[in-house]
Amino acid sequence: MSDWELKTAARAVAEYMCNIRKGENVVVYADTAIEESVAESIAEAAHVAGGEVILIRYRTRSQVDMEPPSPLAAALQSADVIIELAAMFLIHTRALSSALDRGARYACLTGVTSDIMKRCIRDTEFYSKVIELGEAIAEMLRKAKKLHITTGLGTALTCDIQGRPIDHASKRIFGPKEQSYLGGQVSWYPRPESLNGTLVITGSIWPPDELGLIRNPIRLAIQEGRVVGVTGGAEAEVLKRWFSRYTNANIYNLAHISYGLNPGARLTGNILEDERVFGCIEVGIGAQPPHLGIFDIDRERDVDGHTDAIILNPTVELDGEVIERDGRFVHPKVVALIQSFWPAAGELQEMGP
Repeated sequence: MSDWELKTAARAVAEYMCNIRKGENVVVYADTAIEESVAESIAEAAHVAGGEVILIRYRTRSQVDMEPPSPLAAALQSADVIIELAAMFLIHTRALSSALDRGARYACLTGVTSDIMKRCIRDTEFYSKVIELGEAIAEMLRKAKKLHITTGLGTALTCDIQGRPIDHASKRIFGPKEQSYLGGQVSWYPRPESLNGTLVITGSIWPPDELGLIRNPIRLAIQEGRVVGVTGGAEAEVLKRWFSRYTNANIYNLAHISYGLNPGARLTGNILEDERVFGCIEVGIGAQPPHLGIFDIDRERDVDGHTDAIILNPTVELDGEVIERDGRFVHPKVVALIQSFWPAAGELQEMGP
């Protein structure tokens, strides 16, 4: 049975997000954790857009960032456009980095479901507004020097972002080596030595697979950009065991901090959607993708693990000016933009954390 909503979202991926042109070699890949209808719809949309499309499905790996099966690794090397759907993502692998170095452009929709496609992409009109909001937030961050994050449950983190990369990872991609991630996220990369304080994880965290939605807060003590303590209940113990699997101490590095900015996103336990919940803060810990080309900093990054954690209801200040209070945007510029896109702005913000 045809699913018009899914096909409409898939068309936005192929034509708006990836800008696939006639004759381009397109590789769409998904592991067996991904719904077949999602993979087929995106591959079909890429074909309709004019691409020479290969769809590859393979058995789900046991963990993220394992090198892909040889046939997929080979296909990536001749791709003009790569669309990743696999739940056990390949973002930090040598195979993907090599393909990007050769000039492929890359759209990351790791772990996407049909519901996420319908809620968070929808169609080109909705998706373009999500991208515009993200760029507005990114521009505010680029002009700032200091950032302060707090929550009522104990998060208190300060960092220096002046002159540091601000990555609006959700964008349209047109040419070689360009990358895009599901709309509704802006990331920043503070000076490691300036990252100090406490993060209290209240939404979700993944990996490890044993976690997801959080029932009891997990407290992370941060010192000069590294996790130096993990406390809480049983879930904190699971996270500690996951960290301990790695012999490389860089697994404890804070890789990035990100803003969630997609009004369609819900907190579900699927990290792809969770880290885009409207108004949340997401923290990445561990590996940093070498192909991003934005990290020139002060520590080795040769670790093959990465986890993402969600902080709900934050208060965010830029240079002492409050942008968001308890999970609701209050800065006049941001509020005006939200209201121009989605008139029921009050209701929309209630849909967030």
